[in-house]
Amino acid sequence: MNQTTITLKALNNDNRLQILQWLKNPTSHFLPQVDGDLVKDGVCSGAIADKLKISGPALSVHMRLLSDAGLVRSTKIKGWVFYQRDEWAIKKALSDLSQTI
Repeated sequence: MNQTTITLKALNNDNRLQILQWLKNPTSHFLPQVDGDLVKDGVCSGAIADKLKISGPALSVHMRLLSDAGLVRSTKIKGWVFYQRDEWAIKKALSDLSQTI
């Protein structure tokens, strides 16, 4: 599967699109965290799952697809996983898609 196909598969879901929108401006969509800065470190996976009203394992599937597409990065802090957008990768994916179609 080529990278554009992987990206399109990751974007072909309302929950994943919502996650990317929230992560674009995390301080507007999430409360401050005990561990990890919302902007510097990303948003805790538990907070994302709670906001979507889905289980942790269901969120893991969504985040794996977004990570595989390179659209988000993860950081582990004290046993928790924090996610943030990879803006450079998102711009590249949009450029690649534009050239493909």
